[in-house]
Amino acid sequence: MKNAVMPYAIIAIIGVVAVIIISVIGLNQQQNIADGGEGENTEQTEDGAAGETAGGDADSVFQANCAACHGADLSGGAGPALTTVGASYSVDEIKDIIQNGKGGMPAIPAVQGEELDALATWLSEKQ
Repeated sequence: MKNAVMPYAIIAIIGVVAVIIISVIGLNQQQNIADGGEGENTEQTEDGAAGETAGGDADSVFQANCAACHGADLSGGAGPALTTVGASYSVDEIKDIIQNGKGGMPAIPAVQGEELDALATWLSEKQ
């Protein structure tokens, strides 16, 4: 009679090994990103040198706090599209909406200080 537990044990071992491998790969990528590797928003300046874009920090704040509802490309989803939000709201109005919410949008208390300023300015430029 065959042991019915063996297939499950093999699957469990494969799963544990896969998690360990993925974790090691993730740690390497996390360090690479922290060192300024992948994921950094850069643009070419007139002299050909790469520099960080003005919206680099604001974009990462947006991706971490807003993209789930407004879409990674600002095209909308559960929340409205923000591709032209700057045509409707000023920087101060956008800050107020982020801090206090509006309509179906809840307040986002995690975004404050320089991040709030950068995000509101960046969004106000979307016209």
